[in-house]
Amino acid sequence: MKFSCVVRLVVALLFVTQASAQQLLPGEREAVVTGIPGVIDAGTKWQLIWADFKTADGIVGTPDGGVIFAQEQTDTIRKLDVNDKEFVYLTDTHGGGSVSMDAQGRIYAVQRTCTDSARPFYQSCPELPMISILAPERKLLANSFSDGKPLGRLNDLIADGKGGAYFTVGGAYHVSANGAVTTVADPNSIRSNGIMLSPDGLTLYVTNNTSVVAFDVRSDGSTTNRRDFAMLNGDNGGDGMAVDAVGRLYVTANKGIHILSADGKYLGLIPTPRRPISLAFSGPNKKTLYVPMLGAVGPNGKEWTTPEGVRNTAMTIYKIAMAAEGFKGRPK
Repeated sequence: MKFSCVVRLVVALLFVTQASAQQLLPGEREAVVTGIPGVIDAGTKWQLIWADFKTADGIVGTPDGGVIFAQEQTDTIRKLDVNDKEFVYLTDTHGGGSVSMDAQGRIYAVQRTCTDSARPFYQSCPELPMISILAPERKLLANSFSDGKPLGRLNDLIADGKGGAYFTVGGAYHVSANGAVTTVADPNSIRSNGIMLSPDGLTLYVTNNTSVVAFDVRSDGSTTNRRDFAMLNGDNGGDGMAVDAVGRLYVTANKGIHILSADGKYLGLIPTPRRPISLAFSGPNKKTLYVPMLGAVGPNGKEWTTPEGVRNTAMTIYKIAMAAEGFKGRPK
């Protein structure tokens, strides 16, 4: 499954417009980059590489320098190669809404199944939301909490490197390789969204709207020592995260990408042309940051208006050259 001809034409025209005029496109905001030592050089420009009227979430780098991301509405995981060419990578994802990959190459996804009311089979679908391994072989990890309640509309996940994953849905949780679901933080104590592991796997980070919360990770995957890690400098809507080779944490929120040191010091903001939701290092030497952002330009040259009752559609992926290098010990 590929872009419609209309979307391909619009994206091609956007490339020409940006290259020739460097002007803001409909729906974009000014995003002048101020240098952050060791992270990004001042004046670095964003490049638009992909757009669609459907989602692009939970982006992850691939070993060949490309990226994969989930597109819930088409039940696919899609790939952009190192030259930004698009492919369908996996199909039949059952509403896959975020994707993760571990160092062994196993691909994990939160499968939202029938939780989007805009999907045509919403009222009659009996399938519960799931967390599964989709490749190289399919394996269901969990479709309910320990008390038997359904997982609900799952949000984000990060593979734990041991056959399980940490995930968010209101609160934050862990599912082991044998399917046991345990609570990291219950929904009454956190407003979770994004979730990420430090490069050494010993610290778990969870966004909490205006801040990031950290936990120590034990050898069995359980967590302890919850603490406030850092604030997002007055911003809100903390969402997807990534780490670089020295352990800095990159956090998307309303204003752009917030950079935090490994010890929680606030280092600065990379402003973005649109509101970012997910991000990943990839490209040559893992020194390019790929960032899906909300919104896209429609075929009439204006900002696309999402139809009433449809959630999370129309997105654009941008990339930007970094001074920092992504962590190479795992895909993300």
